[in-house]
Order: sequence, then structure tokens, then C-alpha cells
Amino acid sequence: MIRIVLLLLVVGLFFAVRWWMALPAKPSGDKLRQWLTIGGVLLLAVLALSGRLGWLFGALGVAAAFVWRGLPILIRVAPQLQRLWLWFQTSRRDSGRSGQAGSGQGRGGKTAAMSEAEALEVLGLKIGASQADIVQAHRKLISRVHPDRGGSDYLAARINLAKRVLLKN
Repeated sequence: MIRIVLLLLVVGLFFAVRWWMALPAKPSGDKLRQWLTIGGVLLLAVLALSGRLGWLFGALGVAAAFVWRGLPILIRVAPQLQRLWLWFQTSRRDSGRSGQAGSGQGRGGKTAAMSEAEALEVLGLKIGASQADIVQAHRKLISRVHPDRGGSDYLAARINLAKRVLLKN
């Protein structure tokens, strides 16, 4: 009996692939989504009627536990994820236009330059701060947000850039 079912499955898969290859590119994505949705609903119905949904609820429980345990890590890397998302959005938007790359700009379309006023604000200093004040403020801030201590790469980079701008290195 199992051999007959497997044979029917292979023959059905063969004809499904032939049908799939004959479709044009655009409707095939829509058709795939439609067939996967129908297949998923039918699979859930069959599993529910046969009383074999226990493993699915167990898998959902394990997935929820992993998400709950991984939430602090996700929060810690949130600035990187946001930067990655912004870079992805701008690259998609730029590629959809004229195909030109951003002229002289870094990732995400933002320039790497920082004004002195912005650098002073990042380090929490006032205009006319001495070199020693700049170094001390940099050390104090970088010790809190350094990636090796669980801090953010983005914030550490901004603090380092502020120090370079103010010391003109």
C-alpha cells in the first residue's frame, strides 16, 4: 500500500513540475503562493482530523521559548538591524531608479562626515573642550557602549568618529 502511495506521489510531483515550468514568470509566483496556502490548510485539516497536531503545538512552544530567550540579544543588536534594514530599503529604492550608485556616500545613503557641533553633542561636551576632556569623555562613553561588553557597534562607531572629528585625526 505504501508503495502505491509513493508511486502516486512521485507521478503527481512529476506532472506538477511540468505544469509549473510551463507557466509564465509572474503568475507562477502567485500560483505558488496560492497552492502553498491551500496545501497548508489541507495539511492542517488532515492532521486535525487524524488527531496528530500535538507535535505542531510542541514546535510552536519551543519556537516561542527561543524567541523569548533570544529577545535580549535582539534588543542588543537592534541598532545594527535598523541600519541593515535602512541600507536594504535605500538599496532597493536606488536600484529601482536609474541604476546609479550614490555619489560619494556610504552605506545607507548617509555620508560618513560629522560636524563639530554634532561630535560635541555625541560626547556630551561644550564648545572649547580641551584635548584631555575629549579623551576622557570618549573613554567614559566607549567603556559603556563597547561591543565587547554587549554594547552597540553603531554607538561605538559614532563615539569614535566624534573623537576623531574633535581631535582632527
